[in-house]
Amino acid sequence: MIDTIAKLGAFNVWANETLLRRLDSSVAAGKEAPQPALRIFSHLINAQAIWIARLTGTQSPLKVWQEHDLAGLHHWHKQTSQRLADLCAEAQHDEAELTRHIHYTNSQGDAFDSQVSDILTHAVMHASYHRGQVATKMREGGLEPINSDFITYCREQSGQVQPQL
Repeated sequence: MIDTIAKLGAFNVWANETLLRRLDSSVAAGKEAPQPALRIFSHLINAQAIWIARLTGTQSPLKVWQEHDLAGLHHWHKQTSQRLADLCAEAQHDEAELTRHIHYTNSQGDAFDSQVSDILTHAVMHASYHRGQVATKMREGGLEPINSDFITYCREQSGQVQPQL
């Protein structure tokens, strides 16, 4: 069996770390990280915390559109990205967990019921969507964005291409 959900979780960690490294290197080179890029990246990280809280029955420490500076993004990435990947890996081989349903309310107070496998897939896809927006905001701000495609992750993991800065 191919561990797709677990692989997606690991990909998400890689993509967030690669993006943070690019932002760090840009700042080190004297270029300011564009605020719109930080705002969207903050949302991506916040959403991870929110989904983790829903999956674990806990309270999220972050709000949907709470903004972070680069140091804050590093902090919350460390708190959420690997945890989300761990949840993906744990669920991968647990049919009961993959099919378990979560009852929750969204940020507007609307009630929903979703299957864990759908939530885990959504969390990674949501992050990918917003990393694309971050790339646009970086380019508009004069920074070169990363290639955060899933296939790029796969190529790096297999040693076909060198890791990005």
